[in-house]
Formats: sequence, structure tokens, C-alpha cells
Amino acid sequence: MSAPSASAAATTIEAWAERYVTSTDLAHKIDPGEPPTVFADSAPALRLVAPGRPPALTVVSKSKRSIGREQLRLPRWRAQLLHTFWHHELQAAELMCWALLAFADAPRAFRRGLLKVCRDEIRHMQLYQAQVERLGHRLGEFPVRDWFWQRVTTCSSPTQFVALLGLGFEGGNLDHADRFAAWFTEAGDHEAARVQTLVGREEIGHVRFAVAWFRRFTGGLEFTRWVAELPAPMSPKLLHGQPLNRHARARAGLPESFLDALAAT
Repeated sequence: MSAPSASAAATTIEAWAERYVTSTDLAHKIDPGEPPTVFADSAPALRLVAPGRPPALTVVSKSKRSIGREQLRLPRWRAQLLHTFWHHELQAAELMCWALLAFADAPRAFRRGLLKVCRDEIRHMQLYQAQVERLGHRLGEFPVRDWFWQRVTTCSSPTQFVALLGLGFEGGNLDHADRFAAWFTEAGDHEAARVQTLVGREEIGHVRFAVAWFRRFTGGLEFTRWVAELPAPMSPKLLHGQPLNRHARARAGLPESFLDALAAT
């Protein structure tokens, strides 16, 4: 896999997306600039196998133990958790671009929506970066794991993509965001709590986007159909937190019957 030339101007959305995924420039990952407004006249499907990773980031194959509630009383542990969230947003932004390129024959409205979500994720990255630096640390100081890349790139269709990343991982974020915001508040870090709450609220729109397109692709939003669209070995029990944030998920358009079935897993 080779990255497009850094000096060449991206004249299409596809070129901008490919450059973003393949770039190994940390500054470009953080702020890739405004994308073009037009799609290529004809673009073949492109399934990138891995993202470019800046030398400053240490990528590991396995994560250490999760950071617990009590540890967040120490600034270093809060910075490490916020760094993890930064990397989650980076992967999400890249994977929106990955899907835009992989599913070149999907409706343009869907692909344009992916670009919009990508730009939201980049903005979220910048919010988390500011928090990491406020606590006296820097990007790359903690190891990262490309776990979402390992799972989401197994999706073979736009339906599977919105099922796993949108309804699955981003839906799960609606459960986790409130919990971590409460933990930051308990640790006395109200600024980190504010950012976490803001990101959680904005993720509702991302899940709503996935709900709308899953309905369009399948004709409905049945729990059993959602489960059937999850690529193996993913299952619903890995895609929600405790407790389920039913209010946020309902605002995203998930019906009560779906939430009841999800909670039962």
C-alpha cells in the first residue's frame, strides 16, 4: 500500500479519503484540511488493508488491562484513557473513509454522509488531544491498538458496515460515554467530563445515521436481522455497555423492542 504524494492536491473526495487513511503524518491525521466537494466521475472499489501510522504512535497487538475508576484520580491515568479515546476517534475517521472507498457503488448520499461523520470524528480527536495535553502529556506517549480496524474491515457490504460500526461500536459508545463522564466528574476533572459528555451527545447523530441507512438497506430494523449482518465473530454482547443508555439510543432512533432484545444479551 502506498500513500498518495503529499504534494499532490486532492481534487476528489476519494483522493482526500485515501490520503487520510494512508498518511503517516501525525499532523495530517489531526487536521487534514477541507475535503473537495466532488466525487470522482468513476471510482473503482478500493479496500485498503491497513491505515498509515505515524512513527510517533506505538501500535501494539494487545491492550493492557482496562483503566479502572479509582485510577482516574491520577492525572496520568486520565490522560492515558483520553489518549485511548483519541485513537478510537482516529480509527473511526479512517474507517469512514475506508467505507467510502470500499463501497464505491453505494448511494452518493450515503458516501457523503460517511464523509460528514468522518469530519465529526476528526473534530472529536482534536477535543481529546487538547485534554491529553492539558494534563501534561502528548500524543504518542501511550501505546495504541488498531482493534476497530481488525474488525470493521471484514465487512463485505454497506449494510454490514453500518451494522457493526454504526449500530454496534458507536451505539456502544452511547452507553460508555455517560459512565466515563461520571467517572471524570468523580475524579474532579470537570473539563474532561464536559468533553466526554459533548462527544457522547454528538455520537447520537452518528448512530441515527446508521439507523437510517440500515433501514434503507434492509427495509426495517429488526434485532435478528441486525445480528445476522454482524460479521463473525462479533456478537451483540460485545456491542453494548452496562447499563444500557436507553434514552440516548432511543434518541438515535432505536425502537424499544430492539433495546429490549439488546439488553437481554
